[in-house]
Order: sequence, then structure tokens, then C-alpha cells
Amino acid sequence: MLDAKAAAGKALEYFRSLYAGGPLSAVLLEEVELSEDRQFWTITLGYAPQSANPFSAFTLDRREFKVFKVHSETGEVVSMKMKTLK
Repeated sequence: MLDAKAAAGKALEYFRSLYAGGPLSAVLLEEVELSEDRQFWTITLGYAPQSANPFSAFTLDRREFKVFKVHSETGEVVSMKMKTLK
């Protein structure tokens, strides 16, 4: 079974492969959770999307989040979803 560090690595690898060359910075691990049945890791990554707006440097830092479901045995990423904060 993958440990939390390995599962987070799989999520990060998947994220970077989908957004290769994309306008993203400051990707950080935010949350890690193993499901009760121990079959899946839920990994949340946060990042700062870069804006094409030259004045965006003067606005508050904005972070977005992606939630990944990683199979605990195979390391396969089975889903990636947006996380919205309420």
C-alpha cells in the first residue's frame, strides 16, 4: 500500500502532466486523507494561477485547489476535481 507521501507524489505528477507549461505557480500539498476502507487517498493540492493581467501583482493572492483520488494499492489517479471554499 502507498503511504501518504507516495500518494501525494502521484497526485502531483498527474497534476503537472495535465498542466505542463501552464500558468501555475506555488503548488503546495494542502490536505491528505486515507478513506475509511483504506482503498483511496484523497489528496488536495493548492496553487496560484498566474494571470495575464499585468496589474494582478497588486491584487490579493488567489489560490485554487484540486482534489485527487488516488488508489492506495496501484497509485492510479482515478479522479481530479475542483475544490471550492465556502
